[in-house]
Amino acid sequence: MVCDRCILAVENILQEMQLSYVTVGLGVVDFSNHLGEQLPDLIHTQLSQRLEALGFSLLNNSKSKLIDAVKNSCIDYLKSTIEGEQAQTHVRLSEHINHHVAREYKYLSNLFSEVEGITIEQYFIKLRVEKTKELLVYGELSLAEIASLLGYSSVAHLSGQFKKVTGLTPSYFRSVKDQKLRNALDKL
Repeated sequence: MVCDRCILAVENILQEMQLSYVTVGLGVVDFSNHLGEQLPDLIHTQLSQRLEALGFSLLNNSKSKLIDAVKNSCIDYLKSTIEGEQAQTHVRLSEHINHHVAREYKYLSNLFSEVEGITIEQYFIKLRVEKTKELLVYGELSLAEIASLLGYSSVAHLSGQFKKVTGLTPSYFRSVKDQKLRNALDKL
């Protein structure tokens, strides 16, 4: 789960299944021992099927949870970049992940690459490109404003990464404004 709509969808499933829970957060459901240490097999299977129908899956092992935590941390970092927090504190992505996941970055980087097939940095570039697509479709900001907002050093840097990931220039993408060329952040 990487967005508020995801949390709402999971909460709806839990309510429909009449499962007691305390909170639902990004990537986590706190049952607070309403169902014991582990979900009973039948409930686990039913919940898994309902979540998979919406494109979610239950994470059972610690490595999957770490990968999800790294992705959530990257999305959080992007949001804080947009809100201007990173410009004030000068926190690097690796430091942000270290702080929020509380694991050594080198270990997380190796694990992420092994499981996802791309580096954390490549994943973050994809996130920034998807946000760029969104802002281009809205058409309210210039390319220079988008570059500044997303923490790029220049329009050329943004354009180069955009073209490398999409095969299109930002200007061409803006002129096409094709929603089919965009991806949800939680699908990356």
